[in-house]
Amino acid sequence: MLDGLTLDQMRVFVTVAETGSFRAAAMRLSRVQSAISHAIGNLEAQLEVELFDRSGHRPRLTPSGASLLADVRALLIKVDAVRARARGLGQGVELEITVALDPQFPLPVLGRALNALCETYPTVTFRILSTPLGASFEALLEGECDLAISGINLINPAIELEALMTVRRAAVVARGHPLAQTVDAPLSTTTLADHIQVVGEDPSALTGKRDYGVVSPSRWRVADNLTKKTLILSGVGWGSLPLWMIERELHGGDLVRLPVAAFAEGGESTTQTYLARRIDRPLGPAGAAFRKALLAELPGCSLEIDAIAATQDRLVE
Repeated sequence: MLDGLTLDQMRVFVTVAETGSFRAAAMRLSRVQSAISHAIGNLEAQLEVELFDRSGHRPRLTPSGASLLADVRALLIKVDAVRARARGLGQGVELEITVALDPQFPLPVLGRALNALCETYPTVTFRILSTPLGASFEALLEGECDLAISGINLINPAIELEALMTVRRAAVVARGHPLAQTVDAPLSTTTLADHIQVVGEDPSALTGKRDYGVVSPSRWRVADNLTKKTLILSGVGWGSLPLWMIERELHGGDLVRLPVAAFAEGGESTTQTYLARRIDRPLGPAGAAFRKALLAELPGCSLEIDAIAATQDRLVE
């Protein structure tokens, strides 16, 4: 009889499937193992379907259990969204909003959005975390932030994504570096192998085993773009940086663009950025206003970045 199903039973089912055992599920849910077994047994009786094969050392999802798992997850997500919306209806203004920020996203855009928000919500404190690559999603999933601005698209049913803007990047090197004398033709991986590439460190377990835009076998890893930019300007090596961050150095000739063959024309690459939030944690009034202010800055920002890039293209020519 399906009317006897409970949300608790469904959450236990999903937890056992995710952790791989009744014992691990009990630890995650802070219950005794017998309570987990009882909940699964009752759920199987209600559904009249065996969800787990218990014949081995660990319970394994049966074909029926695997088929129902997606449906149960979808139901729980809907329930969380309803609860979140209900909480949001009576929610007051937030005291603090934490934003996990991928360093590729243009800081001037963020600054203008925050400045606009200060006029409406002067008492709200903002905390900005620097979280490259998958670290933004980790912070969001672990409840360490309210919103995340990420340059990685990781699909997760518990997270709602909203596309923001595409950030253009360019491979650059200091004007005194040997590579600065070889910019007339595309640079092959063989040529770059003799030089250090300065790359950003990925602190995230979600994406830490991947490399994005890493070409040279000889590489130095740094924690942030400011350190990366400083090392490149010092002549240590070459690397890729957002165009919005190096406008002055390119215009003044301190940095030279490198036509890296592995990248797009002119050594460029692009990063699509996203605004992410958990669907079970609704935005309060200030959070919603910040989202609106951020989106309002995008059209003008896009024109600004294009103008910067066009100016730099003319300088290279």
